[in-house]
Amino acid sequence: MSFLQTRIFSDLKFIIIWLIGAITCIYVPILNETPIRVLLALPLVLFIPGYALIAALFPTDEDLDLIERIALSFGLSIAVVPLIGLGLNYTPWGIRLDPIVISLSLFTIIMVLIAQGRRAMTDPDDRYQFPADEIMAGIREEFFPTEGNRTDKILSIILLISILAAIGTTIFVIVFPKEGEKFTEFYILGEKRMAADYPDRLFIGEEYPMYIGVGNHEYRNVSYTIEVHQITMETDESGNVSYITRMNMTDRLSVAVPHNETVTLPYNLTAADKGYNRIEFLLFNESVPDRSVWGMERINQSYRDLHLWVKVLE
Repeated sequence: MSFLQTRIFSDLKFIIIWLIGAITCIYVPILNETPIRVLLALPLVLFIPGYALIAALFPTDEDLDLIERIALSFGLSIAVVPLIGLGLNYTPWGIRLDPIVISLSLFTIIMVLIAQGRRAMTDPDDRYQFPADEIMAGIREEFFPTEGNRTDKILSIILLISILAAIGTTIFVIVFPKEGEKFTEFYILGEKRMAADYPDRLFIGEEYPMYIGVGNHEYRNVSYTIEVHQITMETDESGNVSYITRMNMTDRLSVAVPHNETVTLPYNLTAADKGYNRIEFLLFNESVPDRSVWGMERINQSYRDLHLWVKVLE
């Protein structure tokens, strides 16, 4: 029987429907903020790619039984997904949401088409069919036996309720995980977007491109304020104490960062005047001190601070 003359098999059809539902919940604005997104997206990563691959490799009923197919589906998914991510890492798209979703979807669809074609060419007596009816009949007989005393039936109902409660608890923990440590990433990068090649000799009036990054892990959306100060820092004769003699704020930037996202801003560093020897980057969250707060007190009141030692030349 040809590929076109065979209707799509039930388990392969279910995979395609699940794939469409997961993609919908990932990209539809109303659904992507609900627990449904997690419930549909997790199998897309942990089970479905491996099951589609198993279905393509083993089209007959004698190759593997149901338990082996399910176990291998989890194992192969854990192997396939990192390999896809590794391949994306060497492409211009990188490891981001859209490339990952597209790659997993294409892989799954290709495997489903191969599985559909191989099963269609397999003899109907040897062809693998997902035993949905047998599974449902077994579950009914296990939990609601036609023969047995009342005590056995009550125990079966209690066991079924316990299994459902355990599954529900697991889903709740996955969908609503406990909040971890709250923190904010604050970093600066050189011209090549690397933590290197920072400018240390500045000529007055020239621009030195760099990048300022803020990563929000505060479990809420935060509006940050970034200040750039040029400072003259001196040390007393003993060499044990440093103090600020001059401080000039040259830039103030505002950036709103949603939870669990990172924003990298391009920035051109410019020396304002000769004599400064330190560039201070201060990050404030919702609380920004008044302009009267100056020097080390302002630095200490910032949420995060970074600095570069420089030499300003004419």
